[in-house]
Amino acid sequence: MSTTLRPFHLACPTSNLARQRKYYNEVIGCTEGRSSETWCDFNFFGHQLVFHELPGFSMKDATNPVDGHDVPLPHFGVVLTMDDWRELRDRLVDAETDFIIEPYIRFEGQPGEQATLFFRDPDGYALEFKAFDDDRSLFQKE
Repeated sequence: MSTTLRPFHLACPTSNLARQRKYYNEVIGCTEGRSSETWCDFNFFGHQLVFHELPGFSMKDATNPVDGHDVPLPHFGVVLTMDDWRELRDRLVDAETDFIIEPYIRFEGQPGEQATLFFRDPDGYALEFKAFDDDRSLFQKE
């Protein structure tokens, strides 16, 4: 199998497509691609994120402890460059985002040290955005 990084595709239900469109465009800064009255694609940092309207949909809360924080499950996000992570962090702060886990440096001074933050979108999906000073640290064990 090729190790060339390819965009992922993730399709998720939403209880309110109009609200998701506004949030992902205005707060996160994603551009919208193909769409209809019941679904829409977003350019999610080079990946394809799709929301399909499903009336009555809701997320359930579950967590797992990591580095002294209760990490929400399920969650998804993108590994950004450190500059892009700081830019998104600032956009989220300016939008008065209610962080699940405030922006901080996880595993500081250890292998895999990373900047991270967690928040929920309007449907309750937990998103994590992280960054490394050196992307080779992404899978580093020691």
